Amino acid sequence: MPVAIAVAAPSVPPLGKPESRRAYALDALRGIAILGMVLSGILPNTLPAWMFHAQNPPPTNAFHPEIPGITWVDLVWPTFLFSMGAAFPLALSKRLGSGASIWLAVWNAVRRFVLLAFFSLFVQHVRPFSLSASPDRTTMLVALLAFFLVFPVLSRFPDKWPVRIQWLVRLLGWVGVIALLAAQTYADGRGFSVQRFDTILMVLANMALVGTIIWLITRGNVILRLGFIALYVAFRLSHDVPGWTQTVWNWTPADWLYQFRYLQYVCVIVPGTIVGDFLLNWIRDRNPAPERHWPGWRSSLLALLCFAFVPVVLTGMFTRHTTETAIACFVMCAAGWALVRNPLTNTEHLLRNIFTWSAFWLVLGLALEPYEGGIQKGRATLSFYFVTVSLSSLLLMTFTVIADVFSGKRWIGLLVDNGQNPMIAYLGHTNFIGALLFLTGIGPWMDRMTPTPWAGFWKCIFVTLLVALSVRMFTRWKIYWRT
Repeated sequence: MPVAIAVAAPSVPPLGKPESRRAYALDALRGIAILGMVLSGILPNTLPAWMFHAQNPPPTNAFHPEIPGITWVDLVWPTFLFSMGAAFPLALSKRLGSGASIWLAVWNAVRRFVLLAFFSLFVQHVRPFSLSASPDRTTMLVALLAFFLVFPVLSRFPDKWPVRIQWLVRLLGWVGVIALLAAQTYADGRGFSVQRFDTILMVLANMALVGTIIWLITRGNVILRLGFIALYVAFRLSHDVPGWTQTVWNWTPADWLYQFRYLQYVCVIVPGTIVGDFLLNWIRDRNPAPERHWPGWRSSLLALLCFAFVPVVLTGMFTRHTTETAIACFVMCAAGWALVRNPLTNTEHLLRNIFTWSAFWLVLGLALEPYEGGIQKGRATLSFYFVTVSLSSLLLMTFTVIADVFSGKRWIGLLVDNGQNPMIAYLGHTNFIGALLFLTGIGPWMDRMTPTPWAGFWKCIFVTLLVALSVRMFTRWKIYWRT
């Protein structure tokens, strides 16, 4: 047993700039998560319940905490967070390896927190249905203007630009954004308000800061890193009882900016950083061994098996066949372990290590499933964190086989491009593609041509594809938003 644990624990690679290899599978995972968010946000509420959050069934989408289960919609958010956690070791090690101090890394994390918090406020103030309950042409023009005004604020400028030019463009962007926000009056009769913010982005801001600090503190000590999950669970179990933990739980300098409950996703971020350590070792491995040792059929079966976990678990949890689902997962884990045995290349070692942790998180999540009334995202249960972490890392394995075992990056290129520029997709689906479709009359025409639920679904698929292609355009032009 000690040997197995040692094999599955990431080592600490020496600091230095990573090699040219990039974890495109991680980009693809982030890309499918952000496009899943886009699609789930525009679906018509006449579709079956499994097309929505399990606790928000159609047609009212009202929250029902008594309903257990999860759907694919419940998976996209933790998958995005998981991919962010996995990226911490890659980005921070590169920064530290280029001479930056830990304190500078923390300062950059604080700046990122501020920028994401601003973006959370901005997004919620400039979405068409925030600007007006019944958006018209003027509303959509303002939304489109807001989308382009934020580019100077968030974009990474080319290094060849003079510093003064960069500062000037950035300043003009901030002036334009502030002027736009100051000019708006909303349905409640008020203008700008810090209480009007995007919750997803605010949680993301908190987790970006906390996740960075956790990884910096625990770099090279996975046991201590796992202790942060235990610490959160301790607060979660004790905060209802009067005492100092309740005081810490309830304390906030500003309830819109920070709440302790935002930190619940440390249970997703921390497992993501462990996988990120494996990816970092894989990137820096200078072993010239060939990238393929297992026969092609074996790698293909592994990719298919890892992907198959997703529909099996989601279907079983949604239909409440929990015992059958657990048995199926145990059998699939055994099959997966047989497929990842005897690795030789560094990619094969990567796959075995990720699968080992994936199986652990899945079994832990399934064991916790009956607790708290069954798995839920609406009031996120402990089982929800660990099951979705497992499914996210298994999807990452599928993309890794495609991109790095079969050299098929081009097959997932659209996902990769979106994963490298996710925030443009997050705002672009309403303020760019949505606004353009409305202004050209194409959007209203498509609404008339797709009156049935499933016709509406395919319309949403088409719109999501347009978003993906537009993000690819910006990515290929090397226009990235810094968040």
